[in-house]
Amino acid sequence: MAKGKKAGKRLTKKQLSEVLENLFSSQPNKAFTYKEIFKTLHLNTHPLKMLAIDILDEMEWDDFVSKTGENTYQLNTKGQVQEGTFIRKSNGKNSFMPDGGDKPIFVSERNSMGALNGDRVKVSLMARRQKHIKEAQVIEILHRAKDQFVGRLKVDRDLAYLVTPDNLFVHDILIPKRKLKGGKTDDRAVVKVTQWPDADHKNIIGEVVDILGPAGNNDTEMNAILAQYQLPYKYPEAVEKAADKITGEITKEDEAERIDMRGVWTCTIDPKDAKDFDDALSIRRLPSGLYEVGVHIADVSHYVKEGDIIDREAQKRATSVYLVDRTIPMLPERLCNFVCSLRPDEDKLTYSVIFELNDDAEVNSYRIAHTIIRSNRRYCYEEAQQVLEDNGVVDGQGEPAKPVDGKFKDEYGWELCTLDRLAKLLRKQRFKNGSVKFDSEELHFDVDEKGHPIRCYYKRSKDANKLVEEFMLLANRTVAESVGKVKKGRKPKTFPYRIHENPDPQKMETLRAFAVKFGYKVKTDGTQGAIARSLNKLMDETEGKREQKAIQAVALRAMMKAKYSVHNIGHFGLAFQYYTHFTSPIRRYPDTMVHRLLTKYQAGGRSANEKHYEELCEHCSDMEIVAQNAERDSIKYKMVEFMGDKIGEEFDAHISGITSYGIYAEIDENHCEGMVPMRDLNDDYYDFDERNFCLKGRRHHHKYQLGDPVRIKVARADLEKRQLDFVLADTVSTSAGKRQKGK
Repeated sequence: MAKGKKAGKRLTKKQLSEVLENLFSSQPNKAFTYKEIFKTLHLNTHPLKMLAIDILDEMEWDDFVSKTGENTYQLNTKGQVQEGTFIRKSNGKNSFMPDGGDKPIFVSERNSMGALNGDRVKVSLMARRQKHIKEAQVIEILHRAKDQFVGRLKVDRDLAYLVTPDNLFVHDILIPKRKLKGGKTDDRAVVKVTQWPDADHKNIIGEVVDILGPAGNNDTEMNAILAQYQLPYKYPEAVEKAADKITGEITKEDEAERIDMRGVWTCTIDPKDAKDFDDALSIRRLPSGLYEVGVHIADVSHYVKEGDIIDREAQKRATSVYLVDRTIPMLPERLCNFVCSLRPDEDKLTYSVIFELNDDAEVNSYRIAHTIIRSNRRYCYEEAQQVLEDNGVVDGQGEPAKPVDGKFKDEYGWELCTLDRLAKLLRKQRFKNGSVKFDSEELHFDVDEKGHPIRCYYKRSKDANKLVEEFMLLANRTVAESVGKVKKGRKPKTFPYRIHENPDPQKMETLRAFAVKFGYKVKTDGTQGAIARSLNKLMDETEGKREQKAIQAVALRAMMKAKYSVHNIGHFGLAFQYYTHFTSPIRRYPDTMVHRLLTKYQAGGRSANEKHYEELCEHCSDMEIVAQNAERDSIKYKMVEFMGDKIGEEFDAHISGITSYGIYAEIDENHCEGMVPMRDLNDDYYDFDERNFCLKGRRHHHKYQLGDPVRIKVARADLEKRQLDFVLADTVSTSAGKRQKGK
């Protein structure tokens, strides 16, 4: 303490409360941190600081202030009546998210006015009862998020109605028989609401828009998932006709304006069932000894002009959707599978990033140009992987090929093995720079001709996948830097970036506390690079261990969701300061946006409208989440269908999730996930410990921990709700594999 400065004056709780109230009231728009409050009010002693923190908690509880950050408070200027979004839960624990807020407010079913998930509502905050949570009452539904719903028809003699799978409504949607469109009982249908409940009418009235087919039929169920998320399951005829008129012919003018790379060896590497080849790689050795590597991307924007009928439909969709057994393309089939697809032995128009790399995979120079290519070979990942392994590559070791006597096996062994060697050097450098190492696994199903799943398994990325990934990352980063990296004092032109914020600090602290139980350490603060390297070390240390999946799951929850924005903040996961999506314009609309702006800026064009492009970025981010949810639901459906004939069978599994209403368990053999509901854990009364991801028994102190091995029996497979229910087949399970009794 400075000489002559007195310690904080002794204040009573009432006096300090008044001082704090005056501070916030005098500066209603300022958010104060603890440090700023202590400094401003000269709270220099530990007891005074602790008293201030207690008072701030009470002031937040009383809604006098609101918490705007981890340790930051601001005067609550919101009134009793607020607007925001309604969040509906099937268990009745609905909530309201106020505009600009991050804390949901509880809304009981009786106070919901029948609002549905995503509806824009006006609420009145209710007077808070002592020791009760804050509650709100819906007083007006401002805008319905959707007016079309998918469900199963029930047609009786006098009336018909739609039963929705999630029991969205207190009452089913009534349908006049003349509005059934020929629908029958147990048909899946899309119904549009024509009359919502009001003071005079309690029922919801609707009309059938489309009959999807009989429930249980594979095509019907997949289309039902798409319709549920308001995703298109048909392609508009007018758009397909417009696409059919595009010939794909390469003119003399095209040849004159582009770099001709048809003489350079080029290949595509894709999944074996893919038809939309939107990226290709070329390689050759230059006289200088450098390697010229070309990343060639289908030039969709050459054929799809901004604002035309094809573009409007692509913009609306924003992304292709990949369900278990089908792809719903962003572009008409004529374009994505033929005209734009980089098929072998066909001349194609591309937008390319051409690199000159040295032996250490360092970029000596690059150019971004419109090109013409001709692919020599179409590889599927398995074929490319086989070529690498035939030349001595051991998957996952990070080591290059070892040719015998300098000779490579396979006609194009040198080309693939050289690309692989350079990619591994790029990957090594990326992780050294702080890129986060989450090796992803994708759940796949083999289905028969009727769409019924016959096998369920995880697919890991192998070296051939990583080869393609590294060059796509390099191209995306280079394109972003070419626009975003400008001289000091200059403003970069408007451009869509793929951004990824730093991990959530609170969730990182949860990860640290969880990991330490298994004897691992992880940094939760410091530079981006330090946190990323600490995460990578944790992933390496847990690899192959029993707790690996549990720790990885908690780590993934700490990560923020990547999204699109014209406001660049960098990409934490990749440790790139500049990053965009350039390499998949056939299946992602942001890539088409990037191609158009890049072409415009290369021609000397002015910066595009920032507000317009930010709105497009937000739309694309939203549609990406919708598509992922639909994909997840199709996987859930196939899981339930796959396990439907295994009722009563027992499997080894591990706990993959813990909630207040039960345990999620993933079967080790086939990776199907189901739930053991809390009602079936009837040997004790269990408390949910959210922070430590476990359930603890009150009487016997039994404990179920994330990652624990369990033996389950398949109890129920509900296709309607896409739910798989398990029961525990034995009574032995703890974080150490055995139940522990408290002493």
